[in-house]
Amino acid sequence: MKYIGAHVSSSGGAVNAVANALSIGATAFALFTRNQRSWTSKPLEEKDITDFKEALSQSGIRPEHVLPHDSYLINLGNPEEENLLKSRAAFLDEMQRAEQLGLRLLNFHPGSHLNKVSEEECLDQIAQEVNLALSKTSDVIAVIENTAGQGSNLGWKFSQIARIIQGIDQKDRVGVCIDTCHTLAAGYNLTNEMGYQFTMDEFEQEIGFKYLKAIHLNDSKKGVGSHVDRHECIGKGCLGQWFFEQFMHDERFDNMPIILETPDPTIWAQEIKWLKSL
Repeated sequence: MKYIGAHVSSSGGAVNAVANALSIGATAFALFTRNQRSWTSKPLEEKDITDFKEALSQSGIRPEHVLPHDSYLINLGNPEEENLLKSRAAFLDEMQRAEQLGLRLLNFHPGSHLNKVSEEECLDQIAQEVNLALSKTSDVIAVIENTAGQGSNLGWKFSQIARIIQGIDQKDRVGVCIDTCHTLAAGYNLTNEMGYQFTMDEFEQEIGFKYLKAIHLNDSKKGVGSHVDRHECIGKGCLGQWFFEQFMHDERFDNMPIILETPDPTIWAQEIKWLKSL
């Protein structure tokens, strides 16, 4: 079964994200648990935690189908010590917040080398930073999102993600989120049968579907190998309707949060309804 939702607003508190998800007919959702534009945020209060857990329980959406996203400021591969320390503290805070809210996953972008260290050094550093956060938490799975490969961002090749996973000690607490827009932009052609099968085979060989924990389901404004991260509404971009029909019939993507980050929130309910009709 497919569990589909969107990255909804948590303005006014995490509890509001639950209502926002239900309003679009979602059976999964993503949210920010803190201000994503700030290095530090006010700790969660006990009432925030209790209200969120109660609302989630009443919603029928399971905790494992909620995918909190960490701050875009965080770069676990940062070669500059000051910003690495900020990223380290913020990432741990994100992990702890997910844990406090009773959630099992935390989605994050792996990081960037900023053209100051090698790709290998950066990837190995990301793995060690994840190890640090895992050692100070107990349940939450760190979910690596593949990137479009813009600038010095890493994680656009499946082999890069595999190297990060290789360096993580607690293999049962690391996973992967495939963003379909990013995958296309990174150079994996998902627009036809041959390209789709090649991509899935490479993912299995390099990483393994056992690590797949979530999907960001987005169309792309730019084509294969553009390395440009520009999301488009479902079926209206370079991926096209064929891909989404194929995706919805692929059982490898069952039983995990499938999250829309498409650019028009006013049609999220319509997009979810169309996807489910497939």
